[in-house]
Amino acid sequence: MQKNCIYLDNNATTKVDPEVVEAMMPYMTDFYGNPSSMHTFGGQVGKAVKQARQQVAALLGADDSEIIFTSCGTEGDNAAIRAALLAQPEKRHIITTQVEHPAVLNVCKQLETQGYTVTYLSVNGKGQLDLDELEASLTGNTALVTIMYANNETGVIFPIEQIGLRVKEYGAIFHVDAVQAVGKIPLNMKTSTIDMLTMSGHKIHAPKGIGVLYVRRGVRFRPFLIGGQQERGRRSGTENVPGIIALGKAAELELLHLEEATKRERRLRDRLEQAILTQIPDCQVNGDSTQRLPNTTNIGFKYIEGEAILLYLNQHGICASSGSACSSGSLEPSHVLRAMGLPYTILHGSIRFSLCRYTTEAEIDQVIAVMPDIIQRLRDMSPFKNDKADWLQAQTLAHR
Repeated sequence: MQKNCIYLDNNATTKVDPEVVEAMMPYMTDFYGNPSSMHTFGGQVGKAVKQARQQVAALLGADDSEIIFTSCGTEGDNAAIRAALLAQPEKRHIITTQVEHPAVLNVCKQLETQGYTVTYLSVNGKGQLDLDELEASLTGNTALVTIMYANNETGVIFPIEQIGLRVKEYGAIFHVDAVQAVGKIPLNMKTSTIDMLTMSGHKIHAPKGIGVLYVRRGVRFRPFLIGGQQERGRRSGTENVPGIIALGKAAELELLHLEEATKRERRLRDRLEQAILTQIPDCQVNGDSTQRLPNTTNIGFKYIEGEAILLYLNQHGICASSGSACSSGSLEPSHVLRAMGLPYTILHGSIRFSLCRYTTEAEIDQVIAVMPDIIQRLRDMSPFKNDKADWLQAQTLAHR
């Protein structure tokens, strides 16, 4: 197995922090009681879960009573969307964007088959929304607006608070998928317009299989999972105690390192990006270069396939991505980049580098060292030498 890789795919998942592993391990061995039990052995586990809830709340700037533990971001998104609709059965309109994660997009597509009307807001060439389009789409029949905080492929950050102010004027519920934003930009739910927010542990150096749905106090919420009375009756099922403890510790560490880590990641990201743009012709950064996450760059290389770039990088022990990990089995062009209207010559050759606080300067230097040769070798083999690559254009248009 490849252990000493250069891992630049942190928007897909992150390494579990050793301090997080240390915190969770006792709850897989010695402290195995059920936190809902009445006896002392289970009660001490319940106290640890309560502490973890407070740690997550501190990261989000929320009250601990507003935190619901889930299994992942996908569950949180599904639960939020369906809860918002169940709370307002008389309303049948949803607003989202064309560039959402499949955990939101595919739910909305399914709801369209059940009689709901969904508006999919467009983005411009930089991946940014048009707030006038949002304003024109809102009506008294709008039950829910569900928009991601930051895009997982480009890192573009949406003006969430401005969006929320408009949503409130129409009495709709505002849900935000913040899976990529939590731990990368400061959040304060106490002053936010957000009603519900989703996060996932494995994006912030906690294990896979644990997440959180924030629900603002006073927001009507109908549970997605029904059974016992765990999570104040809002998410039934025996608690994933080791995962919860791990997420609490990860949240504490993210809050501790937030300012320092974001500055460092931005510096390393910019170094990688500028070196590539300087040394390699016919490439560009996809998305807004300023309003984006500090750890993310999506770069398009003309006339070659992104999958081929990833294969060559892999031979050097470098891990990157061509888009969402949840869609990596598909060879179709990214729905995010297609929505941005990128030219076909860039669309197929775009890859994402996403950093974390473990990324080193030496690792970035190694990527910089190998990228020019990889791109040149692929271009030498490519049949697509210019912007008149008709076959590639036809393939791209077929997927729109």
